[in-house]
Amino acid sequence: MTFGLKHNAFLERVRLVLSCVQTSFKISENTFLIILAVIIGVLGGLGNYAFRKTIEFIHWGVFTQTEHLLGFSLEEWSFQRLVVIFFPVIGGLLLIPLLYWFGEDLKGGFSAFLERVNLRGAKLRLRPIFTRGFGAALTLGTGGSAGQEGPIAMIGGAIGSQFGQLFKMSGDRLKVLVACGAAAGVAATFNAPIAGVFFAQEIVLLAAFELSSFTSIVIASGMATVVSRALLGNTSELYAPPYVVNSLWELLLYVVLGFLVGALAALFIDTHFKIKDRLAAVQMPRLTKPLLGGLLVGLIGCVFPQVFGNGYEFISSVLLGSQTWYLLGALVIIKAVATSITLGSGLPGGLFAPCLYLGAVAGGAFGHVAVQLFPSMQIAPGAYAMVGMGAFLAAATHSPMTAIFLLFEITDSYEVIIPIMLTCVIGTAVARHFKKDSLETVELSRLGIDLEAGKERNIMKSLSVGQVMIRDVETIPEYMTLRRFTRFMESTHHTNFPLVNSDGELTGIISVQDFMGAVFEPDLMDLVVVKELATTNVITVHADENLDQAMRKIGYRNIEQLPVVDRETHCTLVGIISRRDMVSAYNRALMSRTLEEHERD
Repeated sequence: MTFGLKHNAFLERVRLVLSCVQTSFKISENTFLIILAVIIGVLGGLGNYAFRKTIEFIHWGVFTQTEHLLGFSLEEWSFQRLVVIFFPVIGGLLLIPLLYWFGEDLKGGFSAFLERVNLRGAKLRLRPIFTRGFGAALTLGTGGSAGQEGPIAMIGGAIGSQFGQLFKMSGDRLKVLVACGAAAGVAATFNAPIAGVFFAQEIVLLAAFELSSFTSIVIASGMATVVSRALLGNTSELYAPPYVVNSLWELLLYVVLGFLVGALAALFIDTHFKIKDRLAAVQMPRLTKPLLGGLLVGLIGCVFPQVFGNGYEFISSVLLGSQTWYLLGALVIIKAVATSITLGSGLPGGLFAPCLYLGAVAGGAFGHVAVQLFPSMQIAPGAYAMVGMGAFLAAATHSPMTAIFLLFEITDSYEVIIPIMLTCVIGTAVARHFKKDSLETVELSRLGIDLEAGKERNIMKSLSVGQVMIRDVETIPEYMTLRRFTRFMESTHHTNFPLVNSDGELTGIISVQDFMGAVFEPDLMDLVVVKELATTNVITVHADENLDQAMRKIGYRNIEQLPVVDRETHCTLVGIISRRDMVSAYNRALMSRTLEEHERD
């Protein structure tokens, strides 16, 4: 408690100092945003450095020291190597205290981060910077098959959010600062400032472009890269040899690679969530499930140690063309399974690096096969591994621009642009054909959340017609005469009435306007029945549909009410729902969600 009070007091002093500076020098809001972007970029670069060094320290303590003590190497088979089975289990054991005391911080992953940023005001807490960061470092340092980019982007985003909340910025400005932090984390990781910018714009902000936000994100990304280069040198996590096009005919092979990688990315998305669902269904205590995941990954890693950690060292060897096609082909499946087990069991980590890994091994295997089929073309398998790496990332995350510029910055070669553009665009199109959702939005779609739709539509999608409809419906028989209908209207306040037959089935709907628009002889009032004036082609809705679907149907004909019918018979009336009912339900849900967010914050 004392620490929290001191921390809040310190932040308040910082806010007052910066606010005084802004007022004294008459700094505009956009300029102040740029100043904050510089600070966030520097802190993002430092956060990336601390995160990477923590991973390296844990890996040194677990892997390097054990290899030295027992006298074995992961590169060569020996009975001593069986001990690596327990390395990821150690990570699961060390994670238990974090899950017990800070389990809420480790929930959700990058999908929940995107929802929080785009639909929940971008207010991120400070504590997960440390708890989630350390949890991901434990996973990666002890051999869990995952990536570090998702966690570092979330850490950077939380830093940006803290500054935005400190100065009580609006939701849009807060999102920009979160994007600045996320861009800083990715840029510092790969020494790729442009890729960091497009990661923030394309993935975090869903390609929402605005000059002021773009400027701030560019500055934050650039500053993080400067800090990373100062601390780690002008190097990237990945090393790629110079890219050379030996023949223009190779472009046709890259087109084929694009189709292949797109299909594999869609298959990986399906496989990943099927394995996660299977693990979620396992009946065992939540705190011990990471131990099961760690053990399974350890068993896989004992035979295929290439799956351990983020895999950047192995990817670099694949880019150099030093691996065999059959090993690379096997790792497409094995790495996908190991990653899904790691994350599905509750071990924290990201999916960015596994996508790069899967693309590299798939492209490398393709390149080696192409060498055998076309020996005269002087094909370099490493080049296909490199392009496949970017194409798989683009296809799985639906973010081609991020992948294109990432490869361009890693290779520092303009010649790679055409091949990577072809494969990324084709791969993304193929993956979108098979899977509407990207790897990061599947879980949100399962909950009825569409990030691109905005908060309003997502609230409407979260409410079902059955929750809102009126079940006690005032109906009238289809053969009621107009005279009886006239008397009936005198005793009701409604304006629309469903018509039912003798079996209680919906046959039409009549409104007061339909009746008032007709003129009848008094003698005909006992001869004409309401069905002759009613609308028989009725637009209906089912109880299990959501309010967004129902509102679209109402807007289609500009009507006020919809009869709700049974899904099996499509004609048995079970209720009625009006535009006013839906608006009231939306307002109540919006108020409830706003209160929940304030309580969490």
